[in-house]
Amino acid sequence: MLILRRSAPSSLNLNPRFQTDMIKHLLATVLMTFSAAALAVPFGSQSVLVVENDTGKILLEKNANTVVPIASLTKLMTAMVVLDAKLDMNEQIEIDRDDVDRVKFSSSRVPVGASISRSDVLHLALMSSDNRAAAALARTYPGGNEGFKAAVRRKIRALGMTQTSIEEPTGLSPHNRSTAGDLVKMAVASVRYPDIVRMTTEPKETIDINGRGVEYRNTNRLVGAKGWDIGLSKTGFTNEAGRCLIMNITAAGKKATLVLLNAGASSARVVDALNIRRFISGDAAPVARVARASAGGPRIKASAGGSKAKAKARTKVVKSNVKSTKNRKVAKVKTTRKRRD
Repeated sequence: MLILRRSAPSSLNLNPRFQTDMIKHLLATVLMTFSAAALAVPFGSQSVLVVENDTGKILLEKNANTVVPIASLTKLMTAMVVLDAKLDMNEQIEIDRDDVDRVKFSSSRVPVGASISRSDVLHLALMSSDNRAAAALARTYPGGNEGFKAAVRRKIRALGMTQTSIEEPTGLSPHNRSTAGDLVKMAVASVRYPDIVRMTTEPKETIDINGRGVEYRNTNRLVGAKGWDIGLSKTGFTNEAGRCLIMNITAAGKKATLVLLNAGASSARVVDALNIRRFISGDAAPVARVARASAGGPRIKASAGGSKAKAKARTKVVKSNVKSTKNRKVAKVKTTRKRRD
């Protein structure tokens, strides 16, 4: 912080206009310094916190103490509370009509009436962020939903999450609120549960639903992507919360926990994660954007790329647009209401 002190009178009399210009120059220099630091890692997320695991040192921070809705990041808390209860994870849980989302009316690939082991229900809640699965875990908790809520409040207090309130297990309610600072505490605690680490870092899993194997995928497309070493992952989305992400990553031999809240789009969330990884690795060049390739995987375009790479990117985008147009002409695509994290 720049502190300007009024000096004692001296024999040197400076021109008032010169003094004003000098102060303006100093202030401009300070502002440029702060701006350069802020723009070194541009963020699309409204709240950001990155902490080095081994030292607890804050590496990057933006609005880390702002209380906001957290969407499905809630499910990490749900998982910890369920696992703390030492329940029979092989017990079959029947998905009930009461588990259906009546708040956002989101869809689910877990049918009502399906009988699934508690372990698989937890897997669906964490990896695929299924809301019916999370609701079923709370409903079948000892003491039902009220018993679950009481356990969540105790866990929040135990973790010292003083700015957090969680009213239900899915994250659909905008009243599930926290800060990036508190969510780092939740993430650090979650890593101590091997089941949570395993379930959140699997790209996909086939789960038995009424005697039929159904493949479910991770909502975080960075899980399993080349170059990523992820030790914990959870995404979240509602209109109120925006796109959210918690990850524990290793980059250049350094382990760090990152929390991203209220990004405007999934691509912005991914770009933020990419830029954080590059920052930790010591790479100064930020990623500008991420575009989907026609093959389906994320295609990363850096801000400083060669002309050939840019030309190829434009060609692929044009081909992709042409293909999409043809597909629309061939048949109407039936859309379903689905709230993806």
